[in-house]
Amino acid sequence: MSSSLSDRTARVREGEANPLGGVTSKYPGPRAQISRNRNLSWWRRILPVIDSHRATFVVAIGLSFVSLVFQVLVPNMLASDINNTLVKHVTSLHRDVLAIVIVGLLAGVTGIISRQYVYYTAYNVEADLRSLIYEHLTWLSFSFYDRVQSGQLISRANSDIRSVQMYSTFAPLIIVQCSIGVIAFGFMLYINWILALIAMIVMPILYFVGIKMRRVMFPISWITQARLADVATIVDENVNGVRVVKSFAQEEAEVNRLADNAERVAWAYIKDANIRAVWSPWVQNLPQLGLALVLLFGGWMVLQGKLAYPEILAFNAYLLMLQAPFMMLGQLVMMGQRAKASAERIFEILDEQPDVVDRPGAYDLEHVAGAVDFNHVTFTYANGAEILNDFDAHIAPGETVALVGRTGSGKSTVARLMTRFYDVSDGAITIDSHDLRDLTLHSLRENVGVVLDEPFLFSVSIRENIAYGRPDAPLEDVIAAARAANADEFIVRLAEGYDTVVGERGYTLSGGQRQRIAIARTLLLNPPILILDDATSAIDVHIESGIYEALRGLLTQRTTIVIAHRISTIALASRVLLLEGGRVVADGTHDELLANVPLYSQILAQTTTGEPA
Repeated sequence: MSSSLSDRTARVREGEANPLGGVTSKYPGPRAQISRNRNLSWWRRILPVIDSHRATFVVAIGLSFVSLVFQVLVPNMLASDINNTLVKHVTSLHRDVLAIVIVGLLAGVTGIISRQYVYYTAYNVEADLRSLIYEHLTWLSFSFYDRVQSGQLISRANSDIRSVQMYSTFAPLIIVQCSIGVIAFGFMLYINWILALIAMIVMPILYFVGIKMRRVMFPISWITQARLADVATIVDENVNGVRVVKSFAQEEAEVNRLADNAERVAWAYIKDANIRAVWSPWVQNLPQLGLALVLLFGGWMVLQGKLAYPEILAFNAYLLMLQAPFMMLGQLVMMGQRAKASAERIFEILDEQPDVVDRPGAYDLEHVAGAVDFNHVTFTYANGAEILNDFDAHIAPGETVALVGRTGSGKSTVARLMTRFYDVSDGAITIDSHDLRDLTLHSLRENVGVVLDEPFLFSVSIRENIAYGRPDAPLEDVIAAARAANADEFIVRLAEGYDTVVGERGYTLSGGQRQRIAIARTLLLNPPILILDDATSAIDVHIESGIYEALRGLLTQRTTIVIAHRISTIALASRVLLLEGGRVVADGTHDELLANVPLYSQILAQTTTGEPA
């Protein structure tokens, strides 16, 4: 993982305030990364995360082993006690019973402590894996989110991680159980080696059954996890798009779409259950064949006087102990295939590399004057759509420039390139003669503030939303930014003022109110370069004029790019760039373009008709 991401993780561990201004969690963050070697098996790639919790994990495994050793001792003690107490009468019954009770209590206590440490380790491993995915998601470029559905990411960060966590932490316990089976088999050999070999005659069959189970389980495990992700995608879309669904009265259609995908999940689960129904009985019942053979030959040996009754009793007890590992073996195979499928789905995300990263030797952007130059920039999205073609423009420090053009002419793309959400395909963008690609992303985005046309608010207080980029900002600064965005007048009328918690995505506020808070959020950072991407599109013209009156003084202190559709917005700018076909086709003041460029007048006529009254 990149050093920038590691640095950010370190800052969180050191107790920085979280981005929303709340109390930092006590969770220290993941202690290790997964292995980046794609040639390793999936569990070896996960191993560093588990190894980072080695202390608690070793205690859990060690105590589990001790607990099982105590359990293994009981049958042998029982056989010895029966022989010495009930047959030979050389020891007292109550002492033997007390010894067995003590051993049983020790097995129980160590088992309880072992399970506590197992769950402690398991849930910490799960938290680490989830944090690793989230950290990586925050580091990936916008091109990744252009092609991946959010529901798929949610599913992989939840159900897939749970599958990996369960197998990674519980599989060693099952292996410990199997190792105890080896000890039990050693006691069986000690009691009667011929009978022990007869009892294990089914082992080769079990081995081949396990191999077959593993092959048939993996494909259906992958399908199940993928279809669960499809359902998560639909739920996510319907929750976020509930207003669209209700506006078009498509509730029934969406319910049917979810039901269809739920049936696909049900089919996968049924197929999984059918496979388990076919193969699990083999794993669970083949050992019963060994038990029957032991009863047949062991009973004959007892009748012939070649085996004592206490010995056959202990032998059967050890044979029953072998049943649990055999049954767990089948469960282990099933869990393993689901974990493998889930791990590979998780690795698809963690192996994804961001397109936009700091170059080696990147330096911070400091002491910004604000000169912005677009030097013959060409840009094409990953889907092949060319948006900018030989885009050439130059903006002086402190200048306010409006970008005007038809929909799809590349105006918003200019804003995305300025903050390096994407990198140019050709040409270069510079700030004060510094190529953006030579600057650190963090310093670039600190100095270039963007107010998007679709503002996003978090489900926290208005104050925390405005202070998102400066969580430690005093209330006075927050209020000053809100006043500059003409937001203070509606905030103070709310029941809890700046402490009012907005609903999810800020939908408890009107569109205009959300946009004003988004403007205040950017103004609080006081960036030397400001981009307003149609930032007042949802605001009434009268309120917009108040915002612009407050902004005029602020804009003189910084370089501003205004992506404009309204004449009132264009009026903020001293110069207008007219875009058509991804390039600048006219450059001048509003009055000059209006008088000399028919295309400019035509575009203004089209956009003005859409202005709210």
